[in-house]
Amino acid sequence: MMDSQKVSVFRKEHFNAAHRLHNPLWSAEKNKEVFGLCNNPNYHGHNYELIIQIIGTINTETGYVIDMKELSNLAQEEILSKFDHKNLNLDVPEFANLNPSAENIAVVIYQKLRPKIAAELELKIKLYETERNFVEFPAY
Repeated sequence: MMDSQKVSVFRKEHFNAAHRLHNPLWSAEKNKEVFGLCNNPNYHGHNYELIIQIIGTINTETGYVIDMKELSNLAQEEILSKFDHKNLNLDVPEFANLNPSAENIAVVIYQKLRPKIAAELELKIKLYETERNFVEFPAY
């Protein structure tokens, strides 16, 4: 039956942010060795592409898995307004003690969105840090 099959829908967003990869427990030399240019004390930036994937069954009344306008509004409120044109290390409380690697950013985005999305829907985050480097969470 058509309505019992799961469908994935995707919302693509974009934000620009600066960050610095740095472990305060390490020496300056070790930070530079491990993180290279990403350890620049004056930070560096990326043009992030965020893809929010929602997986669920199609609602027989609406024909939607999720209302994409609601998903767009949620992304704006929970992510873009807090991450876009920010220094992730300094401006985003979740990264005060968490290295803002692409992996950690994807997990934080997931944690911010998951409580706002119906429990019966699955959520997956794909985050492109560059055209060639991206992460996905959860990894299943």
